[in-house]
Amino acid sequence: MSEYPLRTFGRSRKGYTPLDDRNGDREDGEDMPLSVRAAAAASSSRLNRKGKRRERYDDDPEEVATLLGEEHRAEGLHAAPDGDTVSLKSTTSRKSKASSKSASKDKSRTIPFRPPDKVQKRFPPNIVRNQKYNVVTFLPIVFYEQFKYFFNLYFLLVALSQFVPALKIGLIATYIAPLAFVLCVTIGKEAYDDYKRNLRDREANSQRYLVLEPSSYDPSAPSGVPHTRSVPSSSLSVGDLILLEKNDRVPADVVLLRTSDASGTCFIRTDQLDGETDWKLRVAVPACQKLGSDKELLTLDAEIYADAPIKDIHTFIGTFTINSPPALSANDVPMVQVPTVEPLTAENVLWSNTVLAAGSAVGFVIYTGPETRAVMNTSHPETKMGLLDIEINKLAKILCTVTFVLSFVLVALNGFRGMWYIYIFRFLILFSSIIPISLRVNLDMGKTVYAHSIMTDTEIPNTIVRTSTLPEELGRIEYLLSDKTGTLTQNEMEMRKLHMGTVSYGFDSFDEVSHQLALAFGASSDSAHGRKASLQTGVQMATRGRRDMSSRVHDVVLSLALCHNVTPVTNDDGTVTYQASSPDEVAIVRWTESVGLTLTSRDRTRIELQIPSGNRINFDVLELFPFTSESKRMGIVVRDTQTGEITFLQKGADVVMAKIVQRNDWLEEETANMAREGLRTLVMARRRLSEQAYREFKEAYHLASVQLEGRNEAMAAAISQHLEHDLELLGLTGVEDKLQDEVKSTLELLRNAGIKIWMLTGDKIETATCIAISTKLVARNQYIHQVAKLKTSDEVRDQLEFLQNKLDCCLVIDGESLQLCLNLFKNEFIEIATKLSAVVACRCSPTQKADVARLIRKHTKKRVCCIGDGGNDVSMIQAADVGVGIVGKEGKQASLAADFSVTQFSHLTKLLLWHGRNSYRRSAKLAQFVIHRGLIISVMQAVFSAIFYFAPIALYQGWLMAGYATVYTMAPVFSLVLDRDVNEDLALLYPELYKELTKGRVLSYKTFFMWLMISVYQGAAIMIMSLVLFENEFLHIVSISFTALVLNELIMVALEITTWHVYMVVSEVVTLIFYVASIAFLPEYFDLTFVVSTPFAWKVAVIVAISTFPLYIIKLIRSRVAPAASSKLL
Repeated sequence: MSEYPLRTFGRSRKGYTPLDDRNGDREDGEDMPLSVRAAAAASSSRLNRKGKRRERYDDDPEEVATLLGEEHRAEGLHAAPDGDTVSLKSTTSRKSKASSKSASKDKSRTIPFRPPDKVQKRFPPNIVRNQKYNVVTFLPIVFYEQFKYFFNLYFLLVALSQFVPALKIGLIATYIAPLAFVLCVTIGKEAYDDYKRNLRDREANSQRYLVLEPSSYDPSAPSGVPHTRSVPSSSLSVGDLILLEKNDRVPADVVLLRTSDASGTCFIRTDQLDGETDWKLRVAVPACQKLGSDKELLTLDAEIYADAPIKDIHTFIGTFTINSPPALSANDVPMVQVPTVEPLTAENVLWSNTVLAAGSAVGFVIYTGPETRAVMNTSHPETKMGLLDIEINKLAKILCTVTFVLSFVLVALNGFRGMWYIYIFRFLILFSSIIPISLRVNLDMGKTVYAHSIMTDTEIPNTIVRTSTLPEELGRIEYLLSDKTGTLTQNEMEMRKLHMGTVSYGFDSFDEVSHQLALAFGASSDSAHGRKASLQTGVQMATRGRRDMSSRVHDVVLSLALCHNVTPVTNDDGTVTYQASSPDEVAIVRWTESVGLTLTSRDRTRIELQIPSGNRINFDVLELFPFTSESKRMGIVVRDTQTGEITFLQKGADVVMAKIVQRNDWLEEETANMAREGLRTLVMARRRLSEQAYREFKEAYHLASVQLEGRNEAMAAAISQHLEHDLELLGLTGVEDKLQDEVKSTLELLRNAGIKIWMLTGDKIETATCIAISTKLVARNQYIHQVAKLKTSDEVRDQLEFLQNKLDCCLVIDGESLQLCLNLFKNEFIEIATKLSAVVACRCSPTQKADVARLIRKHTKKRVCCIGDGGNDVSMIQAADVGVGIVGKEGKQASLAADFSVTQFSHLTKLLLWHGRNSYRRSAKLAQFVIHRGLIISVMQAVFSAIFYFAPIALYQGWLMAGYATVYTMAPVFSLVLDRDVNEDLALLYPELYKELTKGRVLSYKTFFMWLMISVYQGAAIMIMSLVLFENEFLHIVSISFTALVLNELIMVALEITTWHVYMVVSEVVTLIFYVASIAFLPEYFDLTFVVSTPFAWKVAVIVAISTFPLYIIKLIRSRVAPAASSKLL
């Protein structure tokens, strides 16, 4: 940097260096005060800030000239000592070489107000794109997805072989039609899904926004309203100034410059980003908020530096620099140091996909399109394939090997005569029915039937199956990852209890609180005395005791009405809504309103309350210490405007407040009692301050706030030294977060079904622990092990060792510690965590949720189901084997991205234990039966060829071959999708039946080889018996063996059915009638005079009896000796 002249005030800048002391960015209130941050940011990075803009715009000398100003460069160069003057060009060329390498990696940016087009074009366009394909990639990708499965590839090769004359056997259509049908259905489905995604994208991209227009700025225009133009969301660029109105979705990541609220604050809804429905407070850049109007933004000589885009939605590092202040007159000399630098943190930024909850705001776009936090936290959906499909794919490979070995053996037995390699191929094609293409068709049709039965189930209304390829997966879930807010809870808070040491008020006795409060505030004597008289008749109480009680109630209710960060906002229709960053606080303020103390207005310096009599009382806010996840408490210092009395009020979690309040004997016990009820507890305490005490605190606090080293610690120390000791304990509140309907019973059923449940939430540890207890996710006296704020590998190792020895506990871990565990000891952590009965992860980012889902899948190889209801759950839902979305208050984003959409959590029971279980059992049975149907005919072909001198001649050709897999057996075999082993009530009453399925024994290598043996036995029996019994009628071998084969299949279907359905009976009878009738129309295969003869009938009956009767006997013995678990319940 020696080439540059050193000047006191320069206008060019170097990249902002992130401060190390950044652990406070977790939550809205944790950042250092802005003034202090500004000092630190400026001092720590002033020296390395020169030349940032030159480095940014070094590729165009004209641009450098326009951005830096000619006179500025001249001034800079002349200010240097003689020997140090350098030309800008040489510096630029040197810099461009050095920075060309880092430029590709470094995505941080310094954007001036009104940037030229060239600067804006460097950043990605603001386009939302969720499509999987485009016109060019659609067919290649879909074909690849289909033919990467061995199954389909095999059929493609068989179908193509039929175009070679030497290999042609039978009709080409019998090989090509089924494959073409499967492909057309798949391509059509994918195309339709992608078209719907495209429509949703176009809708988002075409939403219009107002952009402040600098080009048409007219300084003489009287009003302070700037010119605006309306542009679609996709046309927004970095550096644009956009105007947002109430309920507008923020289209890109923007720095908040100005708000319509005089205090420079606004509320946003972040439910689509972090899943929390409470409103968040955001603060405008103070320098811009001070300007007279939005119009002045267009003349501001300023720039914003923003760090490279990252995923973390709680962190943002940036600065706002004014290079020259707006001059009031031509000769005006600015009285402030230039450039002035203000730090920007996450509370100055509105992330895209959040919604402006009230007022209007002007924002400066800093990240667009794929660089926005919302997009970076969304993973691209991958095509999901069910485990059953993967298993069948493996079986197809085994069958292919069997086919090849069989062909080779037959040619070898013939002594490799003649064109033996052609014969091998002909045999391969003859035996191709071993791997039936109809299996894919049958399974896909089966999936459609399951999807239909799920969507028409009246007990789980409005359930939608969005991915129809996965119903069987529902029957094999072993891990359930659930969101908390809106999924397990309704996110509706309600104050349920107030405990004051000697007396406790429950939900049904809050009217007594309002009576005591009215007495304390001296409400109109009539109403008060009327109540008093009626009460006196019941229980005689000392007046002094009453007065004492009412003053205590007064103190605690007043404190609760003052100690919060809630702002009342009047809506257009005159109703009042409370805005706050925590729903607990809103619940408490609503409660104080219900007992007679109403919050009427609030800003940063004043709080106004309305007392029961209707009068107003005012308090000045002297200090506010917001809630952070580290401190677990919030405090406020207020002055009563009437009496001038100063009070320090504090409320917080019992773990921290117990050390701050005066000694007492009830707090710990009562907190534990409330926690057991699943209530969220807050301890309320206060301390009266004299003017002198407050002044001392003020001085100490101010000194601490301007320190550059260890500032946060010093400020916390000043608070604890002067305020946080010997507080008077006023009371304990219990707030209930209402659970969704039947959550407790649902979780219990799922746990009994062998499903391990994890709760992943963006909420605080205390809240998550409360909900884990109230939902019975944690058993009654189960130990809860909390892991938070881990910083070193030793700490992580200690925690893992502890958990290793205590696997029956419930682990509650925060996002920071979780990330550390995954970074340092990924395998060890997942191995231990997956053995625990329950895990609760708090403060999780959307990406962390998805990572956990992927890790469990990868490590355990078990099926994982994720359920959520907000935009922040989308990544997790897409990362799971099965994603379930709930249509909730947080919108439909999760429901649209999921494989299954339900309306409430309790519907999961029926979806998994009934529909999932049935779908898996039925598909497994159907798959094995279709394989058996193909194997038996191939075994007969092999026996036939072996007897006839190993000639590769087809036993059945043309219509018989086509009809066998379709009209003659299709309906009865497909009717197996309606079979069930137990009824619905039993399946839900004994969830243990589900646990059996997860072991995957319904379709395994063992069952597959059993069916293989059955096929070999039956095929050989039918063929050999036909030859033995009918040696005289040798020409009729086709009609005899084929009739026996069809009857054998119909009987086998009947033997497999557990519970008969009308459709099953109809399909069996109709198929038999159809076969008998079709014989008359197929004279080339059947000789009618022979078929209607008696010998034909009895001999066929003998063959069928030999092939099926032994199997019936074996089935009967097995049902007596080793019955299935379900049959024991019937």
